[in-house]
Amino acid sequence: MKNIFLISCIAFISFAFKFQGRADAIINALKNGNAGEVTNYFDSTVDIKLPEKEEVNHMGKSQATTVFKSFFSNNAIKGFEVSSQRQIGNTMYLAGKLKNNGKGFTITMMLQQQGGKEEIISVRIN
Repeated sequence: MKNIFLISCIAFISFAFKFQGRADAIINALKNGNAGEVTNYFDSTVDIKLPEKEEVNHMGKSQATTVFKSFFSNNAIKGFEVSSQRQIGNTMYLAGKLKNNGKGFTITMMLQQQGGKEEIISVRIN
């Protein structure tokens, strides 16, 4: 019984560290204003909500990549500041402020473990 508990704890800890590693890579890409790097972590479909636009659910990765990069370019996104990060089971939530020369935007992302790796499944920018 002790061995099963120990193995479960080790598996959970290794999963949490792996998840955190991908989240750190996404945070660093956002801090550098690198939309292209962020989109490498998109799932095959992504739910996207941008300011003054309707939310689009299950947008294909290619189209979501184009939309996300265009938003960064059109709004001169230059950085990011984390305000919240939490993990519940196999889902991670990441929130913060995208910085530009103006007032900036808030962003919330949801990552979920899919097919053995963690991918962004939802992006909301306000």
